[in-house]
Amino acid sequence: MAEEFNKLNNEGIQRTELHRKIWAIADNVRGAVDGWDFKQYILGILFYRFISENMTDFFNKTEHEAGDLDFDYAKLSDAEAEQDFRPNTVEEKGFFILPSQLFENVVKTSKTNENLNTDLANIFRRIEASAIGFSSEGDIKGLFDDLDMTSNRLGGTVAEKNKRLADILIGISEINFGKFAENDIDAFGDAYEYLISNYASNAGKSGGEFFTPQTVSKLLARIVMEGKDKINKVYDPACGSGSLLLQMKKQFEKHIIGEGFFGQEINMTTFNLARMNMFLHNINYNYFSIRRGDTLLNPLHKDEKPFDAIVSNPPYSIKWIGDDDPTLINDERFAPAGKLAPKSKADFAFIMHSLNYLSSRGTAAIVCFPGIFYRSGAEKTIRKYLVDNNFVDCVISLPSNLFFGTSIATNILVLAKNKKENKTLFIDASSEYKKETNNNVLTEANIEKIVSAFRDKKVQEHFTRLVDNGEIAENDYNLSVSNYVEKKDTREKIDIAKLNAEITETVIRIDELRAAIDEIVKELSK
Repeated sequence: MAEEFNKLNNEGIQRTELHRKIWAIADNVRGAVDGWDFKQYILGILFYRFISENMTDFFNKTEHEAGDLDFDYAKLSDAEAEQDFRPNTVEEKGFFILPSQLFENVVKTSKTNENLNTDLANIFRRIEASAIGFSSEGDIKGLFDDLDMTSNRLGGTVAEKNKRLADILIGISEINFGKFAENDIDAFGDAYEYLISNYASNAGKSGGEFFTPQTVSKLLARIVMEGKDKINKVYDPACGSGSLLLQMKKQFEKHIIGEGFFGQEINMTTFNLARMNMFLHNINYNYFSIRRGDTLLNPLHKDEKPFDAIVSNPPYSIKWIGDDDPTLINDERFAPAGKLAPKSKADFAFIMHSLNYLSSRGTAAIVCFPGIFYRSGAEKTIRKYLVDNNFVDCVISLPSNLFFGTSIATNILVLAKNKKENKTLFIDASSEYKKETNNNVLTEANIEKIVSAFRDKKVQEHFTRLVDNGEIAENDYNLSVSNYVEKKDTREKIDIAKLNAEITETVIRIDELRAAIDEIVKELSK
């Protein structure tokens, strides 16, 4: 117990100090540059340090175990590294970095290097090129595309660019991440997620398009794993920076998720962030597959399905081609419902895609915009298909203001193909939150209460209700939680009889006071 307490205490201390330092660096170096636009430089160089130290640690550990305790890969010549260390490294690590290209060696001369920006650009190109022809090529290619070393965002002159880059390199080099094996926290990964969430909350933009808050991610992970000892793999069809997939790693050990992490993302910047994020959390290239493309029109994991777990926070009500492409109604993902999601609202296209990719024993948990649960037209037709075929396991209403950049009170739609009853669970979790400075958050107690309700499927007044699918059909296939779970009346209850007695007593007292005042006035008038 004492050891566990010390570990938790160390985690808190390390995390607080790490967050303070990493945000100070970001705040200091960005200067007049918009933090939103500048985030990729901080995150990219943080990633560069990680893979440099990861590779150095990989070689040093092997040599130290072989008896050469003084060996340091960073001190080797490039020629020695090429001859003795490049062979077979890319097959195992997915990439290769020469000693001269390592973060620690570049940072030493960063303040005086007049070619720093072009040197970094060349290093990043060579790291990516090291994977060409190997199975990791697709996982490494383009990782540094967003780090434009010639961009005017870094400064108007080469000297200004180099100064800002040197400040970032030196600032990140001064963070003490410690040894990988001795950290009580996932230091690099934690710093990375902290930066992403802070940029989201400070940017005034929709954070939902690239980052799902950790407490929501944790809830989704717990839901899809409920009742399962292990799963084959986990999938997110709109994975953003990978936060939902990574929460699955944090919650469950590797042996529980047998075949790894799969995701697709349309945005180039967030696609690169997701791949970096996998490496930062020590997920090797052969244990994840993050692909770039339009999931609805060009799904890239068809050969990998089905998945036992799907977690997703797809973009809310975005436009898509819909029935302007007549071939889509014959697509195996969308055809069963008989209707395509509206062109102006692709929500149900993502839902039907996830259902198609779900295994017969799997669970999908999808964050949804509440309007899709009651609107008419094609969306009602698709809801009818889902309910009539008993695919809707649960609908959970969440509190408002959980996500960065939006105060919308979202819902979680839980899908399953192995339900034993023709009933759907509704959970009103709209009051389950803790208020923090900018956003509401789900506490561990909130998450446990929701997951327990999902597991037990018992009626709890004003919180849960298990509804026969026939009732949902009678209710025009409306899936809004408020239609089935009555909210608790928090208005003050008034005892009318008691109130009337108090009023009568007050009137009598007023009459007595008036009579007394009249007597006083009479006395004064004499």
